[in-house]
Amino acid sequence: MADVKKKATRESYGEALTELAEKYPNLVVLDADLAAATKTAIFKKAYPERFFDCGIAEANMMGVAAGLAASGMIPFASTFAMFAAGRAYEIVRNSIGYPNLNVKIGATHAGISVGEDGATHQCNEDIALMRTIPNMTVIVPCDDVEAKAAVEAAIQYQGPVYMRFGRLAVPILNQAENYKFQWGKGVTLRDGEDITIIATGLMVAEAVQASDVLKEQGISARVINMHTIKPIDEEIICKSARETGKIITVEEHSIIGGLGSAVAECVCQNCPVPVFRIGVNDVFGYSGPAVDLLKEFGLCSENIIATVKKVLNK
Repeated sequence: MADVKKKATRESYGEALTELAEKYPNLVVLDADLAAATKTAIFKKAYPERFFDCGIAEANMMGVAAGLAASGMIPFASTFAMFAAGRAYEIVRNSIGYPNLNVKIGATHAGISVGEDGATHQCNEDIALMRTIPNMTVIVPCDDVEAKAAVEAAIQYQGPVYMRFGRLAVPILNQAENYKFQWGKGVTLRDGEDITIIATGLMVAEAVQASDVLKEQGISARVINMHTIKPIDEEIICKSARETGKIITVEEHSIIGGLGSAVAECVCQNCPVPVFRIGVNDVFGYSGPAVDLLKEFGLCSENIIATVKKVLNK
């Protein structure tokens, strides 16, 4: 995939908000003194009167967003995942989730790929936290095209949405001219009969690459892009479980409470087959170059390939 164009989904987020602002006049953007990093500065430059910098006070920002939503606006509250899901959790739960307000949370810099910022900023628990809040939808787009489509889908959806974006540039897998974001629906990117790989976010590209290599080695691995973690697509999971008999999940998140847990819960209840989880194994990260860290934690195509072979050989 060396020749594939790459882009960070945080950039897609900032661009999408700006591109959609004229179409949706009640769209407003909030940030917590990180506009340059979250890329909401793009929106701020184009629509300064609809941008609100709440300073380094993320919990307060969520409260402001709740008030704006209650007033008929569509607020996008933007900051790093660690602050959006971690520091502001109680306000998100009680002021947004509980009253089911129409707030969209744009959480950037999620996961190990935050890199040099280290363990304090590498949020690998946010999906788990947001999944537990009633009324909350959780979206993790895999590339630029999907991220932009997901932002508009979130605008059109009535209710709270948590959207997870990354710092690292990732391959653009989808074509804008024929891509349609389907709420709560997984997407089959590679068909296969031996095993199913269900991935989300930046791990989707790694899963596709792994599947292509495995195909050359005579192993047929299905790849599903699960961009919506909640509500999760139980139909596509159960179909794959029945047809391939084994599932591997891959996520840049703790294996506890994220995609792997959601898939395991679905499979255990509806169509029991073995589920093997690739993710952060209940440890904190540490500072280092993003690409090196991903490999260090096994979040790469090489480890997916090795895991598939290990599972199939059992």
